[in-house]
Amino acid sequence: MSARHVAVIDIGKTNVKLALVALGDLSEVAVVTQPNSVLAGPPYPHFDVDGHWAFLLDHLARFHAAHRVDAISTTTHGAAAALLDANGALAAPVLDYEHTGPDTMALAYNALRPPFEETGAPRLAMGLNVGAQLHYQFETVAGLRAATHTIVTYPQYWAHRLTGVAATDVTSLGTHTDLWNPHEGTFSPLVDTLGIRGRMAAPRPCSDILGPILPEIARRTGLPAGTPVHCGIHDSNASLLPHLLRRSAPFSVVSTGTWVIAMAVGGAPVTLDPARDTLVNVNAFGHPVPSARFMGGREHDLITQGPAPDANDADMVRVLSDGTMLLPAVLPETGPYPGRTARWVGAEPDIGSAARGAAAGFYLALVTAECLSLIGHRGTIVVEGPFARNTAYHQMLHAATGAPVEVSESATGTSQGAALLAGDQRVTGAHTAAGNTPDSTMLDRMERYARRWRAATAQPAP
Repeated sequence: MSARHVAVIDIGKTNVKLALVALGDLSEVAVVTQPNSVLAGPPYPHFDVDGHWAFLLDHLARFHAAHRVDAISTTTHGAAAALLDANGALAAPVLDYEHTGPDTMALAYNALRPPFEETGAPRLAMGLNVGAQLHYQFETVAGLRAATHTIVTYPQYWAHRLTGVAATDVTSLGTHTDLWNPHEGTFSPLVDTLGIRGRMAAPRPCSDILGPILPEIARRTGLPAGTPVHCGIHDSNASLLPHLLRRSAPFSVVSTGTWVIAMAVGGAPVTLDPARDTLVNVNAFGHPVPSARFMGGREHDLITQGPAPDANDADMVRVLSDGTMLLPAVLPETGPYPGRTARWVGAEPDIGSAARGAAAGFYLALVTAECLSLIGHRGTIVVEGPFARNTAYHQMLHAATGAPVEVSESATGTSQGAALLAGDQRVTGAHTAAGNTPDSTMLDRMERYARRWRAATAQPAP
């Protein structure tokens, strides 16, 4: 019998989520979240995986008691891997990719990593290249190389805790790790350079059932002993999967959260520029996907500096008429405007005002539009995640690209995509609705605003 309710473990950079998804209509029956806390160390800042584990098990039990859990799937942020010892426990904590420790060894690591043409992975700061993480961990934690028996990617770490079965998946390996060649579908030479080929768990298809839950998990949660656990998937690729199943190319998906990831399917041929944070992603079927990204959710929080009222048409008109705009980049370490310093043109809106929220939405949409241009976007744009509820964002995105914009009806497209790993992927897709399209007058104003913004970003920084 196929699964009816799939519990999705969704570990984002900002929040840890557990969602119960009904496969019949991909609705989210229940969702709980908690902050993704980072522990200071030692030996370095790392994720509180044991705290997350207790939270997840508690709510798996509650979800099952209330609704029944038929299967479990996992999805997580990228740029994380788990090093397991011979007993399957962590040989070292899971490093927080925002830790700057790997930067101190950048020169040594740069001499080891394969070129962009081979991996599709740009050289990124901090621990955003998993290869750089591993190099740093092995060089700084005494005895870690010898203690490491198996390396798994992060979605599969949680699947391993549930089943005891070790695996990796291509969507996580193909997310700027430096460890994967997306063009050949094989590990890159870096795994040999680091001496870890024999330690890397074998890649498995995302939808594979790794096994049933362990007996102790069944006892702890009340789930049936045979509850299947699927291999799991990187979160941006989870957002992409429902659309791959439902849509014909060309189209693009913009997955929003802490990171904004733009992925073009069937786009125009382009030469990706790693200096502008473009990269090759790998989708659930193992195919390369031109992608671009910036830390849009984090930028939104830095711009707004707290809650702000939703911007209505009058608020947006005020910003457009005043010519108030924010130029990139709020976080110049990521995205298509590296090294640029953010600045306001015109009067900076007050913190907490709807005008500031509107200006933030416009800025984020225009950076997204640039990302889409860099990856050869064509066709409809689908916005997933929190920005799907930001009217200023998707109206300006439409104006800046000239493309139809649809928004996901799900609170988080990642849970839908991860749930589909346990469903009938031949017939099931995503539910979207048309974005709130501006009227002709508003559209004209937004198009002129977008042209001025682009002209300003094309000028050298003052």
